[in-house]
Amino acid sequence: MPQLNRTTSLRVTIEENLAAIARKPINDNTLGRAAVVIAIVEQPGVSNEYALLLTLRASKMHKHAGQFALPGGKIDAGESFAQAALRELEEELGITVDAANILGVLDDYPTRSGFCITPVVVWIDQDANITPNPDEVARVFKVPLRELQRENLVMLEAGEESARPVFSIDLPSIGHQIYAPTAAIIYQFYESAILGNEFRVAFYDEPRFAWK
Repeated sequence: MPQLNRTTSLRVTIEENLAAIARKPINDNTLGRAAVVIAIVEQPGVSNEYALLLTLRASKMHKHAGQFALPGGKIDAGESFAQAALRELEEELGITVDAANILGVLDDYPTRSGFCITPVVVWIDQDANITPNPDEVARVFKVPLRELQRENLVMLEAGEESARPVFSIDLPSIGHQIYAPTAAIIYQFYESAILGNEFRVAFYDEPRFAWK
């Protein structure tokens, strides 16, 4: 993690890094459009310690039930990806913020299930009340950003029916391994927004259970 001081906050670091790296959109009309949120929150009671919000999808969801995911969903007709991201954040977690809280946008990620995901990085005020919608969210986790510094965080496995490696990361804070697309998006956030590196993840594949 960058050293934080009185003149450089994590929020400024993220905004500056994302502004400096040109994101790569995907223009493919055969894909549905979706937006997800990388929501950054301050760890309560700990100065300069931050986390991102990760959800476990409800078991009764029509698609990707019981899987780990970032808050998000389909972009409705007439919506921008930013509007969709903020709407989904409110619908899933009860967090209401406006466009001023958006720090930047990562690369689009094409999924095996036929969607193009646009990840939007959002800063959440310290006093935000997280109220999960039980119809969509079974559980909410706060993943410490420092956990993304771990050695052996990233794992690559041989892909199925593809030369593309399957991407995953191991997160001790949730006691589970998570896979692309969620894992790939989180890791690009760490490399690009936190470290300021130009790191692309759209090449990485998903496990078969995430294809539908």
